[in-house]
Amino acid sequence: MKLLLTSGGVSNQSIRDALVDMLGKPIDESTALCIPTAMYGMLPRTAVMTWRQIAGQTSTPMVELGWKSVGMLELTALPSIDAENWVPLVRETDALLVCGGDVLYLHHWMRESGLADLFSELTETVYVGLSAGSMVMAPHVGEEFVGWKSAAGGDSALGMVGFSIFPHLDNAMCPENTMANAEKWAARVPVPGYAVDDDTAIKVVGGAVEVVSEGHWKLFES
Repeated sequence: MKLLLTSGGVSNQSIRDALVDMLGKPIDESTALCIPTAMYGMLPRTAVMTWRQIAGQTSTPMVELGWKSVGMLELTALPSIDAENWVPLVRETDALLVCGGDVLYLHHWMRESGLADLFSELTETVYVGLSAGSMVMAPHVGEEFVGWKSAAGGDSALGMVGFSIFPHLDNAMCPENTMANAEKWAARVPVPGYAVDDDTAIKVVGGAVEVVSEGHWKLFES
């Protein structure tokens, strides 16, 4: 997959341009599936926000970019559905829009649903992560971001990239997400870590990592 890992969605022209480049065609000629599952890991606080994200009514743009079509893929439902009823749809979709919320809850359902097993096949698919939807690609998320706990415990995620992500840097709505706290987080995470604000994204294509930003960010080497 081609990864566009954002903190605040497709929030500026630079990130939008990167998305179009990764798609290889205009957004209005591309199809997308929205995956809101991570939001449910934070209920009851995010029930309304879940709907707003799906409906494109938030300050973190993803579904409202002008796609040719947008569907919803709810991971918690997939184990009860025959694979032939959803796997072909995922394979033919141009972009997966993975919402924020609880990152370890999202990780659990990516594994449990079987979606994660498809990732190696989706070589042309563009994965657009938002906050937890980006963090889940890392080997570790850091103890600061452990909310929902799996039976196995720990802070491990998918490990599809070799770095971790500290999102929402200096966002007034996340007062704990300061650069000072990012430095403490990075000191405990056993891989390089990016602290990124909501105007920054990390683009990963063919193993090459590129930061796309109209804001501020910092790479902490392990």
